[in-house]
Amino acid sequence: MKKTLLLAGLTIAFIGSAVAQNSTQQDIENAYKSSIDPSSFKSHLQRLTERPHVAGSENNKMVQDYIYNIMDKATFKVEQYPYDVYIPAKPGVSLIEIVTPKRQTLTQQEDILKEDPFSSDTDLWKGWNSFSGSGDVTAEVVYVNYGTREDFQELQTLGISVAGKIVLARYGKNFRGYKAKFSELNGAAGLIIYTDPKDNGYATGLTYPEGPYFNESTIQRGSLLTVDYTGDPLTPYEPALPLKGKKKVKRLDPSRVGLHTIPVLPISYGEAQKIMQQMQGDPVPAAWQGGLPFTYRIQGGTDLKVRIKVDQPINYTPVANIVGTLKGAEFPDEWIILGCHFDAWGFGATDPNSGTAMLLSLSESLGRLTAKGYRPKRSIMIAHWDAEEHGVIGSSEWVEQMGEMLGAKAIAYMNFDGGVSGKNFGASASPTLKQLIIDASKSVNYPYNEQTLYEFWKKTEAAQVNIGNLGGGSDHIAFYMHVGVPSLSAGAGGPTPYHSNYDSFHYYSTFVDPEFKMGPTIEHLAGLMALRLSNKTIIDYDINRYAIDLKTHFSNATNKVKSIEPDFVGFLFSQKALLSLEKASKELSLSLSMQKEFDVPVKKIKAINAQLIALEKSFIEDEGMDYGAWYRSLYASTDPFSGYASWMLPGIEYEVALKRSENLGAWDIRYAAAIDRLAAKMNDLNSYLSSF
Repeated sequence: MKKTLLLAGLTIAFIGSAVAQNSTQQDIENAYKSSIDPSSFKSHLQRLTERPHVAGSENNKMVQDYIYNIMDKATFKVEQYPYDVYIPAKPGVSLIEIVTPKRQTLTQQEDILKEDPFSSDTDLWKGWNSFSGSGDVTAEVVYVNYGTREDFQELQTLGISVAGKIVLARYGKNFRGYKAKFSELNGAAGLIIYTDPKDNGYATGLTYPEGPYFNESTIQRGSLLTVDYTGDPLTPYEPALPLKGKKKVKRLDPSRVGLHTIPVLPISYGEAQKIMQQMQGDPVPAAWQGGLPFTYRIQGGTDLKVRIKVDQPINYTPVANIVGTLKGAEFPDEWIILGCHFDAWGFGATDPNSGTAMLLSLSESLGRLTAKGYRPKRSIMIAHWDAEEHGVIGSSEWVEQMGEMLGAKAIAYMNFDGGVSGKNFGASASPTLKQLIIDASKSVNYPYNEQTLYEFWKKTEAAQVNIGNLGGGSDHIAFYMHVGVPSLSAGAGGPTPYHSNYDSFHYYSTFVDPEFKMGPTIEHLAGLMALRLSNKTIIDYDINRYAIDLKTHFSNATNKVKSIEPDFVGFLFSQKALLSLEKASKELSLSLSMQKEFDVPVKKIKAINAQLIALEKSFIEDEGMDYGAWYRSLYASTDPFSGYASWMLPGIEYEVALKRSENLGAWDIRYAAAIDRLAAKMNDLNSYLSSF
């Protein structure tokens, strides 16, 4: 059967009830908005955060069941994807103590506060870092600032060795796992990590429970996993399917994976102060001074010795993702995926379960929308990932399991990790989805003034919204950087008790959003983006943005290269390819936006969309990055030296980071080939459209 297609996207039709068949997109969006229950977000957040729920715990399984039941009632087809992953399910045994000059055991857990009834929960655990090595060491202390690659290089310049010492680093600037990695590479015997009050504490504002910032007992937990891929450490490229399942997956030998061997523990700045105020070495460089009320020292001296002990078993742990699907009426094999993980280090009220609660509310709203007869053209999937906190594991295993289908069917992945953690708004995205966020934000009201979310976001009339580029640290990684699915991360943020025992419903309702208005706001935005991607007959990618963003990225890369190679003339092959891409994208964009009706069979519509889905794959190469072939995108990657930052054109960024230029010519050719592939796909699609 043939369908009438308006390439400008002005005519929207639904298969479903008689009401829905003649509805415009605006009718659908109005019906969706009226389907949102403003009280739902708060109710879900309260239920999700009743107890601490670390991955692998019984409490986390209860959260899984709750998510499954809510989505099932919302008429989604809900599936569970189980895995046996190699993680530490519990902290194990640990201690930190000052041995000399006077023995003193340091506290490893937050204070119980009378203002916060959640802080006395018996299921709360002490501060710990998963994937710490096990060991018991007593040694002198060296302060290493943030423990970045550059900080350790600075110590070498100063002639200070950390070999055999316990190093003390503050949180920030890089992923905590790299603090452990660089400590171990430089010969340290152990690592203690704390949050400095200059970065989050009394130097930044009132502390909890009087204010939102870290108090002297707050501890940031977190994973240390730093293998050269993302996901389960024993099954790169393969899903960690259950050990007793029918399909067997070959697992690596844990001793050959390169997990950390030195003991690592986090503490609060109140406890770190007890060590640091006794240090007797030279003062630190000015940039290394933190917010504690004394001069920081690099070395502790021979009289100060500290003991750190960790016995942390790592073994196979069952985890499971929960994925619900609202089947599309016309193109069920084209997927829009929204996701957030649900495991937490404690209660997880801001991180991650504000995002979980929002997605549960969204599933209910979409369920009510379909009950009215409005079924989206494409399938909308809402995914809840497990074991993200241990190393972005659940989502990575699912992508590895579903990789072939995702490559052919996935239109977009939208990540909402901790997506309602404050009242400010921000977003990062791949090029084709940036305009989607901007346009949707113009249709959402900001709840605390008379502005739209877009107007609040851009701050002033003359300002431009700042949409970032995706880096590391959350569940978009495998979608975007391993299989090439256009992705975005969006949400509301603000100060949080990050990865601490204080991330409770009490904290949320006191400091994050006491009025609980941001949950429905972000739900409205997320739903609009999903429905707009779902309902346009032709996938609504901003294909012109590739050339625009790539020009910026190559300009930035050229300037970075010139810092190490002043005579560098630029990436000439890539620049030539960009001219072709710019021409191809403009011509294709014009063809797709023509105000002319075509009588196009559904089969040809599917062929058009398949070619659009394939565009992002132009940057995917099996050879991958030199620092890890699992990272297959030439376009974007996590920074392998910080773990969080976004690396655009990562092949070039890696050469710059290593301060070498001999491989830049080869990378220029490789990038030009990828850009030419993208331009060729656009030209082929343009030719296909002109044949109608």
